[in-house]
Amino acid sequence: MEITGRRVLVLGGAGLVGRAVCRALLEQAPSALVVASVDEASAREAVAQLREEFPSAPTALEPDWGNVFVRWEFKDWSWDRILDDDRARELLLHDLFEEMTGPRKQQILQASTLVRMLARHRPDIVVDCINTATAFAYRDIYQSARELRQLEHSGSAEALRRGLEQHLCKLDIPHLVRHIQILHEASKPDPAGGYGGVRAYVKVGTSGTGGMGLNIPYTHGEERPSRKLLSKSAVAGAHTLLLFLMARTPGAPMVKEIKPTAAIAWKAIGYGPIRRAGQPIPLVDCPPDRAVPVADAVADRGEFGVAVGGVLESVFIDTGENGLFSAGEFETLTALRQMEYVTPEEIAAAVVEEIRGGNTGLDVIAALDASTMGPTYRAGVLRQRAIDRLRALEREHGTDSVAFELLGPPRVSKLLYEAYLLRRCCETIDSILAAGPEALSARLWQHVREDADMRRRILSIGLAVLLPDGDRMLRGPQLKAQTADDGWIDLTPRHMARWQRWLGTIRDEAARESAADASGSSWFDRRFVDPRTWQPRDTFEIGEVVAWILIHEDQGPRLKR
Repeated sequence: MEITGRRVLVLGGAGLVGRAVCRALLEQAPSALVVASVDEASAREAVAQLREEFPSAPTALEPDWGNVFVRWEFKDWSWDRILDDDRARELLLHDLFEEMTGPRKQQILQASTLVRMLARHRPDIVVDCINTATAFAYRDIYQSARELRQLEHSGSAEALRRGLEQHLCKLDIPHLVRHIQILHEASKPDPAGGYGGVRAYVKVGTSGTGGMGLNIPYTHGEERPSRKLLSKSAVAGAHTLLLFLMARTPGAPMVKEIKPTAAIAWKAIGYGPIRRAGQPIPLVDCPPDRAVPVADAVADRGEFGVAVGGVLESVFIDTGENGLFSAGEFETLTALRQMEYVTPEEIAAAVVEEIRGGNTGLDVIAALDASTMGPTYRAGVLRQRAIDRLRALEREHGTDSVAFELLGPPRVSKLLYEAYLLRRCCETIDSILAAGPEALSARLWQHVREDADMRRRILSIGLAVLLPDGDRMLRGPQLKAQTADDGWIDLTPRHMARWQRWLGTIRDEAARESAADASGSSWFDRRFVDPRTWQPRDTFEIGEVVAWILIHEDQGPRLKR
């Protein structure tokens, strides 16, 4: 799509890659460019630098800031502060682990910092340069698990509860899953105009190991490779596959991911204090006359080293989020057959080219799309053979195989049984459409009352039967759904009228398509049209009808065919 005149939001825009992306985007003259960072200072500094570099750019530059993975009220809190605060931790657990359904869904969306940003800026394009895998995986659930086990043996009940809650808050996959759910919902057009309308989303991802394998020499601690590092790669891979699914979702924005598999450098080269985790490294010394036994040193017994004042200063190369490297470290890291490196400007060029519709060959979502195995011709041919065999066995055993509630969700089983009841009671679409909703409701209820075997099958799989009065129901020990739409056989006249509308629409569409032509564009040739007469069938297969409902009413079609 064209970038000129569009509104663009760059998440992680103050970082090494983010700034390069912003520069490349400014050359395309978007109408507005929002540079988002985790903190206000870096967002404002990045915008000031970009204004200085592009003084005549027609683009409105705006900073924004906050942790997009938490609630708006905690967007400026540190991770440790959130974990230490009882109320913030409770709300975070709610946002991570509650189902996004009904009122809870709206609560989670409305509280989200990411949703607030999208609602405020209404971007056409979002470029996500946040190192998401690091943000989620480097909370180190392994260390957290060790601390939790120690509390189990030596801590109080209150300390154990607190430690357990903190550990749950550090689990990476729930964070990632909820982030994708929120991103998907917030990107769709919002009927109320609150947010959404994102047309393109491009992620700058990571492989976690800079393109190296399990033999990577650069790791965390003595374990090679470290579990912490592999967790980062695992989250990065899961992130890619979730984006792959989002890209296959009708109504979602165009989704792409550029995944660098080398070290990214550089931001600056200079001389000055060397910082670790944002803090200068203090200088210490251990004079020769204070040598200690190796056993004591390894066991960490005693006090070691003497602070001499000042901090470590040297020549460095700033690699952005990966920190400061010495000349020797950079030379080692980027040597041939080591991690080597790629520049942020090259990444930015690929991002812009993909947004504009170019084919860089670097979009991993497109690569997955092209290399994954989909439906086959052979399977399509064999499908009818399998269905014919199933029907033959139904006749042989005198039973109808409707639903077991193993496919899920309960709504699918509910719709299958409702379609089955309609077909058994009325046989043809004409009969169903000719009856009044009240008469149809009474007929189905009579069938449920009289057919004990069918009723037992329904109740045994966890479905319920909502009686025509809408006030009473039949149910067994297990109830799989809490509402009629989600999983009760609904015999109310209101719902019968809905079924009549669905079947009437199917019949009309089948007639319209069959009258027009018999080309490959017809959707109904196999499902609802008699191939012998090329006229709409008056009977129907329950599975085909339910598939139509899932596609057209529940907005659940497969995008890739």
